Amino acid sequence: MSPREAIAREEDATIIRPDFRRNAEPAETVEAVRPPPEPAATAAPAPAAPPAFVPKSPTMIAAYMLAGTLIALTQGLGMSFISSNLQQIAGPMDLTQTEATWLMAAYLFPNASLTLLLFKVRAQYGLRNFAEVAIVVYVLVCLAHFWIDSYESALALRFFAGVAAAPMTSLGFLYILEPVSPAKKMSIGLCASLTALALPTPVTGIISPHLLDIGSYHALYLVEMGLAMISLGLVYVLPLASPPRAKVISSLDVVSYIFLAIGLGCFAVVLTVGKLYWWTAVDWLAWMIIAGIAASAIFAAIELNRKNHLVDIRWLTSREILHFTGALMVSRLVLSEQTSGAVNFLRNAGMLNEQMAGLYWVILAGAVISGLVCAMIMKPGREPLIHAVSLLLVAVGSYMDSQSTILTRPEQMYLSQFLVSFASGLFLPPALMIGMGAAMKRGPSYILSFIVVFLATQKIGGYLGSALYGTFVQWREQFHSFRLVSELAPTDPLVAARLKQLGGAYGKVLTDPNQQVVQGAALFTRQVQQQAYALAYNDSFLLTAWASLAALACLVLHVAWRNRHRLLPTRNPMPAAA
Repeated sequence: MSPREAIAREEDATIIRPDFRRNAEPAETVEAVRPPPEPAATAAPAPAAPPAFVPKSPTMIAAYMLAGTLIALTQGLGMSFISSNLQQIAGPMDLTQTEATWLMAAYLFPNASLTLLLFKVRAQYGLRNFAEVAIVVYVLVCLAHFWIDSYESALALRFFAGVAAAPMTSLGFLYILEPVSPAKKMSIGLCASLTALALPTPVTGIISPHLLDIGSYHALYLVEMGLAMISLGLVYVLPLASPPRAKVISSLDVVSYIFLAIGLGCFAVVLTVGKLYWWTAVDWLAWMIIAGIAASAIFAAIELNRKNHLVDIRWLTSREILHFTGALMVSRLVLSEQTSGAVNFLRNAGMLNEQMAGLYWVILAGAVISGLVCAMIMKPGREPLIHAVSLLLVAVGSYMDSQSTILTRPEQMYLSQFLVSFASGLFLPPALMIGMGAAMKRGPSYILSFIVVFLATQKIGGYLGSALYGTFVQWREQFHSFRLVSELAPTDPLVAARLKQLGGAYGKVLTDPNQQVVQGAALFTRQVQQQAYALAYNDSFLLTAWASLAALACLVLHVAWRNRHRLLPTRNPMPAAA
């Protein structure tokens, strides 16, 4: 090479390299101007950089946000349609309530853990292919619901519906984050995504009565399939920016995931149906718990002895992540007051979805407004204050609900449930930002471990909260029933008059006085049990209020201890002796 050519080569390199850093040109451009490395010092090839962020027009931003919200709503409705309408689905299918609950358990078994494996699948095979295949599979599963003709086929189909819905959560999340600039992804992007994931439950309560009037439970499946087909079109029209592919799946990943899926799936099934069979009444519940513990132990043993972890167990058991996990678990337990407490209380009082439509609108408004407020105020360093406000709102709303009676109607719970819904939308985005930040500091491989923590606390924590609420309410109902019955002696004039009044109500349809007395006593027993349930739910609401205040006290103590050097005066050091 001549000296002139060498000088020209250096000038070209000087010109191109700043453009590369500014415009994120492909790696080949840099290699063309970079001198070849020495053979003895050849380094491992660096991973390709992700594509640069390209700002989108307001119309495209709205389109991507709408697509993400619609996809999140589609996957959530598949589960909420079943859980919110068990009675309406069990009747036409000739099922008991327990058999209908197994439809939920079959859905949750694969759904509890499949997102973990799909995170690596989309990294290896490309986000575009992942999105197209996932949405097509979901549409086919929705279409298959119209051909089920037996309970066994319905169980199998709900299992595959749980498999098909797992990638939909990720797709909805990614579509909402796609048009958001990197500087806003951890604030506006997270708040918008989590708000979209909170919409399916109240929307189900609002639209289900009208759909059931139109075409029974088949109308629910028809709407789900229609939304899935709209989502299919949006996925093909609005492509996601795919990061570079990399071979990240190994055979041991699959083996490790199988044990994790068995463990989380067993726990999900037990927590879903355990309170129906009662925890100590049947042996197979214990065997499922044992199987879940054994599978989880095998999964941990595999991961602790691997070099390339699927999940870093040691990092998950560090003090920072244990604190984060505990905070998320407590939030899921106290926020179960809404779905497992207030809604079930009103259903026990005889309210159906038609009568609770206004309450669902209030819950929906609380979720949307809290997402907007959280996006405006969330910044690094404000997480403890936001969490404190959230816990205080839950405590206030739960205490208001603890004053309910058997005559309480949805209108009397509008304010309290708005506060709880608003608190739910405030709590999760800051917590997720803290955990995601801790994972990204460690490196991209730790994001997968963080996803395990997030899924375990949100999904398993949700089932655990529902199970604990149901168990506590049944236990307190037995206590209050025993106390009320012991105080209602048949010789009491008021009790005798009430029994006579209730028996006389059957006088127009029953001519036998003995049958009137029997029916009146049965109706009186149901009313006593209903009162006992109202007192039991009040106890659960009060327990939630105290638990929220206890969590708030722990949060204040933790923040005070972390900032003790600012709160406590420091002593001036003694001057050194001459």
